[in-house]
Amino acid sequence: MKERVQTDNAPKAIGPYSQAIKANGFIFASGQIPLDPASMQIVEGGIREQTEQVLKNLSAVLEAAGSSLDRVVKTSVFLQDLSDFVDMNEVYGKFFGDNAPARSTVQVSRLPRDVRVEIDVIALIE
Repeated sequence: MKERVQTDNAPKAIGPYSQAIKANGFIFASGQIPLDPASMQIVEGGIREQTEQVLKNLSAVLEAAGSSLDRVVKTSVFLQDLSDFVDMNEVYGKFFGDNAPARSTVQVSRLPRDVRVEIDVIALIE
């Protein structure tokens, strides 16, 4: 059994996918890019601002699903340029602290709307 998760506190899906799916005690959150949920526009600034917005968006999706960033067990980080790794990692660390999940980080040739970062997560349902 799976359940679709939808919240207005995170950007609407810009394609045929769900913000997240709850199944078997887990939440599988789709990749978030740095869109402001109210305007659906990319936040201004560089990798730090974009990473912060992505994690705020993911936090809103997880909250709507009955979970939180504290319950994340795995993330996948997609960077347009690996030279952004240090700055992304610094912001990422502020959101996860000592409770950091497992993670993959890769450089990709292009992301939707030419953003610098996209992150997806798998979390436990609280």
